[in-house]
Amino acid sequence: MVVQVEAVRVQKELAAAEFDGYCEGELIKVTLSGNQQPLRTEITEAAMELGPEKLSLLVTEAYKDAHQKSVQAMKERMSNLAQSLGMPPGIGEDLK
Repeated sequence: MVVQVEAVRVQKELAAAEFDGYCEGELIKVTLSGNQQPLRTEITEAAMELGPEKLSLLVTEAYKDAHQKSVQAMKERMSNLAQSLGMPPGIGEDLK
């Protein structure tokens, strides 16, 4: 029962967390939840002036940055949960 309660707590924390990702030059910011759900995208005027192809690349770059941060936080929280429950280190480290 403790495992389920703690797992739900971690899931709620992740759902409420926000992770910002940026492209080079911080012309675009993408924000994802800890569950990797897109929350918002902010695009500067300077980015808009670069044209659709470059804009697409920058949005993708910012999204990947936010996604990496979100996944890393999820892995850390799940690892901490596993350790607090007495599971051996390394359990779940292969999560992608």
